[in-house]
Amino acid sequence: MIVTTTNSIEDHQVEEYLGLVFGEVITGVNFLKDIGAGIRDFIGGRSQGYEEELIRARQEALDEMVARAEKLGAQAVIGVKMDYEGLGQGGSMLMVTSSGTAVRIRP
Repeated sequence: MIVTTTNSIEDHQVEEYLGLVFGEVITGVNFLKDIGAGIRDFIGGRSQGYEEELIRARQEALDEMVARAEKLGAQAVIGVKMDYEGLGQGGSMLMVTSSGTAVRIRP
């Protein structure tokens, strides 16, 4: 499955637009990661725990979007956008969404 942020795919033509597809993930950040992030916020540096959680959530959102596109018979998803949002008390939850247009393509 081709997944791209562009609205076209080089050397391919969109044959049919199948509709919008989405992937959504809402994940909690555990207490230990919160403590580590608080310390790094105070002394500076990167929060590896939060970064790993963000990477995992982003991949899950993309995987979910692709699975929904495959159910429609798509060969590609174009115009993909990602969005990130903190939710819950103190932003303790992370929402990652992906969206794009499922299409059938031909060379």
